[in-house]
Amino acid sequence: VQLQASGGGLVQAGGSLTLSCVASGFSDDDYGLGWFRQAPGKGRDFVAAIDRSGGSTSYADSVKGRFIISRDNAKNTVYLHINNLKPEDTAAYYCAAHPRLRIQIRESSYDFWGQGTLVTVSS
Repeated sequence: VQLQASGGGLVQAGGSLTLSCVASGFSDDDYGLGWFRQAPGKGRDFVAAIDRSGGSTSYADSVKGRFIISRDNAKNTVYLHINNLKPEDTAAYYCAAHPRLRIQIRESSYDFWGQGTLVTVSS
């Protein structure tokens, strides 16, 4: 089971970015998916999650209205669309997967993790 995240980069404040995470080794629609982020010198925080079908989502308060999580089960891919980027969004972003039916927002609920993709927002 592998998760491969990509799409990070250096972006100016107010800009947009889309992160992608491709899953391999399991059927994408058997797993709930989520994004977490870790800012320099801080712990890893929940960002967004989506259930197996893509019909239900959850977001951290700090990103509501700016971030959108979506998934394409045919492509085994989950996306994080980020709008109106702020310097405080600078972090390594991680995708993760779990086999439970309900959306999970706790880091400990996720069984599989991708490597981080770095997003740097300049002011």
